[in-house]
Amino acid sequence: MYDWFLGGKDHYPVDAEAAGAVLGIFPGARDTAWANREFMHRAARYVARQGVDQFLDVGTGIPTEPNLHQVVQAVEPRARVVYADNDPIVLRHAEALLRGTPEGRTAYLHADVREPERIVEYAREHLDLSRPVGLSLIALLPFVPDEQDPYGVVRTLLDPLPSGSHLALSHGGAEFDPEVWARIEAVYRSGGATVRARSHAEVTRFFEGLELCEPGVVAATDWHPGPQMRVREVQPVYVGVARKP
Repeated sequence: MYDWFLGGKDHYPVDAEAAGAVLGIFPGARDTAWANREFMHRAARYVARQGVDQFLDVGTGIPTEPNLHQVVQAVEPRARVVYADNDPIVLRHAEALLRGTPEGRTAYLHADVREPERIVEYAREHLDLSRPVGLSLIALLPFVPDEQDPYGVVRTLLDPLPSGSHLALSHGGAEFDPEVWARIEAVYRSGGATVRARSHAEVTRFFEGLELCEPGVVAATDWHPGPQMRVREVQPVYVGVARKP
């Protein structure tokens, strides 16, 4: 669905059908997807410019260019990126599409975010966890319900990372339009998936123990806006980047 919203070609009829249903409820869904994607680009570039040259991206989704490794390797060609996703279809696309610079390295793991220990162990094989890592959790945590302890999942992913590591995160915001969110959640449930928006306070809680980078937890379009942004109107997505002290 995300690829369809972004105008990509790597999706299936069932994805287009579900995305169309969401669009019928929330006509601005395409802009929201773009705002989320553009935040990822700005956040990844920001973290790379802090001297971080290793990244762990969990919840990759079907690759839509430019991908995270393309963004960070444009800053540091030797950057290493580990991707993880739980969809076997994503795995097949990733193997074909995720190609890095000759100097850098990309690796891909088929794993669920609810297996954070497994993801960390795989990351150890490709990244040096004695040096800072950029952890990217973009539009992922809405799919981890409270009973599966999303805050514990984030802590488990962060705990092995050293000082100087960064967390970049985006999450649907519950306060923007609760009625629309309830209808979107119903579309996902009809397809066998659970999705949940969270409040500003709930999203901010994911950054506990970290040093939030300016401007804190804000709407996606308000985080370091730039001249190349395709979407400038406020979208119902909270985002933030924080440094591990």
